[in-house]
Amino acid sequence: MENVFRGLSAAAFLNTWTQFSRNDDGSMERRRLHEFILHLMKTLKTVSRHDLSEQQLQALGETLVSRCDVTGDGRLQMEQVAAVLLPEQENFLLLFRRETPLDNSVEFMRIWRCYDTDSSGYISAVELKSFLRDLFHQHNKQITTARLEEYTDTMMKMFDKNQDGRLDLNDLARILALKENFLLKFEMEACSQDDRRRDFEKIFAHYDVSNTGALEGAEVDGFVKDMMELVKPNLSGSDLDKFKQVLLGHCDINRDGKIQKNELALCLGLKINP
Repeated sequence: MENVFRGLSAAAFLNTWTQFSRNDDGSMERRRLHEFILHLMKTLKTVSRHDLSEQQLQALGETLVSRCDVTGDGRLQMEQVAAVLLPEQENFLLLFRRETPLDNSVEFMRIWRCYDTDSSGYISAVELKSFLRDLFHQHNKQITTARLEEYTDTMMKMFDKNQDGRLDLNDLARILALKENFLLKFEMEACSQDDRRRDFEKIFAHYDVSNTGALEGAEVDGFVKDMMELVKPNLSGSDLDKFKQVLLGHCDINRDGKIQKNELALCLGLKINP
């Protein structure tokens, strides 16, 4: 497969993908895979449809499906297909998944706050470029100005779902491959008081990454993000800021800008051991 698609660029991949993806989530239906492969080959001009037999084309498609349709729902996700088809130097998406794995919304919100420099609640193309530049430098990877511009433009096209020229929280979460919302593991209202207290301890420990016994800064942001996404999946940065102020208003009893463990428990109607 690597030989067939040798020389494939991220830009060429994106241009082809967008022609075959007709779903709101950016995925492609499996039934369109054969035509997608043929179109890619035509774009590359390094391999002809006639260079491969029908059996080889079918085997190529089956290999892609086995690697990318991991859920078995008949849809292929762009990031997974790109990881298989693009050479490593082009598939910069691998860089994020391999070298910046995120399993906690606290770290995600630190990144968000750092690069949403104008506090607009969105990441602009200029801010995304700064993020990419820092990421490559952080991992001692050289990148030219032209390449940085190309990567920024390509990523904006890939992840800016509503095409408004900026990324929201969900867009950046897709780029960074942020893991599933931690709070989805719990059903607080369906549990007994003992179960709720036990779950509360796990939840607070997850967001209290500094282990200070209080949530502050990005820790509050991460908790608010996950909590509000349970009821509002498409959460914007401005939404998060509003919800954060509401939470602090209710829970920050001593008004120190932090949420102490006992303060949060009180807000949730729990009694915990001191």
